[in-house]
Amino acid sequence: MSHSGRGVMPDNGVITLPSPYAVDETIERIERALADRGLAVFCRIDHDGEAARVGLAMPPTKVLLFGNPRAGTPLMVAAPSAAIDLPLKVLVAEDCDGRVWVSYNSPAYLQERHGLSDELIAKVAAAGPVLEAAIG
Repeated sequence: MSHSGRGVMPDNGVITLPSPYAVDETIERIERALADRGLAVFCRIDHDGEAARVGLAMPPTKVLLFGNPRAGTPLMVAAPSAAIDLPLKVLVAEDCDGRVWVSYNSPAYLQERHGLSDELIAKVAAAGPVLEAAIG
């Protein structure tokens, strides 16, 4: 994974931010920030741990699935296809240079992809600032 700068990667709708913390600490900071705002972490996927379990190696790479059914359900009712992207996800991964990156889907991308109104996308757009604050 190689990234330059901060912000949206316009070709694929992913916002990628640098984290000054190691992957595990970044994940812990994000989990605390989400919990502090009443968002549930539904699942933690340990990609590098699963790779190691089958004898393969990869840099530290984790994904959290998180959200709030009160926010996500109206999106899925309005656009059932939104369920493919919900709950929200955040990827925390270390690149080959040892830098840690936090990536998540842009709300604008999700809005366009599923034809969601401004009012509906606002229900999940607040997750971005929570993630940014956790690593800020």
